[in-house]
Amino acid sequence: MNERLLQFIWQFRYFNQSTLSTTDGKPLQIIHPGHLNRNSGPDFSEARIKTGDTTWVGNIELHVYASHWYQHKHASDKNYNNVILHVVWINDKDILDDIHQPIATLELQSLVPKITLQRFEQLIQTADAIPCAFSLPALNEIGWLSWKERLIAERLQEKSGLIMHWLKESNSNWEEVFWISLCRSFGMKVNAEVFEQIALTVTVNLLAKHKNQIHQLEALLLGQAGLLQGEFEEAYAIMLKKEYNFLSKKYGLTPVKKQPAFLRMRPSNFPTLRMAQLAMLGLLMQGVAQSASA
Repeated sequence: MNERLLQFIWQFRYFNQSTLSTTDGKPLQIIHPGHLNRNSGPDFSEARIKTGDTTWVGNIELHVYASHWYQHKHASDKNYNNVILHVVWINDKDILDDIHQPIATLELQSLVPKITLQRFEQLIQTADAIPCAFSLPALNEIGWLSWKERLIAERLQEKSGLIMHWLKESNSNWEEVFWISLCRSFGMKVNAEVFEQIALTVTVNLLAKHKNQIHQLEALLLGQAGLLQGEFEEAYAIMLKKEYNFLSKKYGLTPVKKQPAFLRMRPSNFPTLRMAQLAMLGLLMQGVAQSASA
């Protein structure tokens, strides 16, 4: 067993889900396994589970052995504070969260059919260039075309659904929708959700109040991203932190729970640089809006 196979089993639910329970005996229901995270942080995000009568939404972390939680130093990493379920192959140690409470744990060793492990071993050991070639369905050209058209339609529906959701939440404010969409795009695929959450707190109206102060816009965006915490030596970073401390108290702001990821990203796509670019673009947006209304 390795962690990649464990992720695959969890993602596609290749285990017996009829009578699930945590290691401490609480009944467990998997509503949604979450979305696979290939960057820093927990293995799956936005998962939904139910333990007893309580529904939880958060992150899922997977390990072959439960004790790997401490070996990987997750106990001191606040990105793992929102883990709602620890999925392990072998539960060799009880794991506590940041407030020293047991983390709900699911052991999969006895729930996975042996044939799943045998098929995995077969794919690993095959000498074929494409290990799963023997199981690929044979589709004609019309079948492939229909499949791709369906994927396009589903993607458009997903994107339009997200925009309509923002429009409803903002009381049909298209400027707000544009700002949220812009922020999400600046976050790229990895940090899109974090940038979206920041845009929901740093609204267009808030941007307008500081439209002539680029350092205040940078402070708001970087502060809401949780990137102005800790101690700094650079004068500009210290100034931004002071600005954010003042503005956060003035507007009652608190940083979003999840910080942007830096892992496996090119320097040009680092969240800090993207935030600075977004602040300047927000400044330009307000200038254009002011000119248009004049």
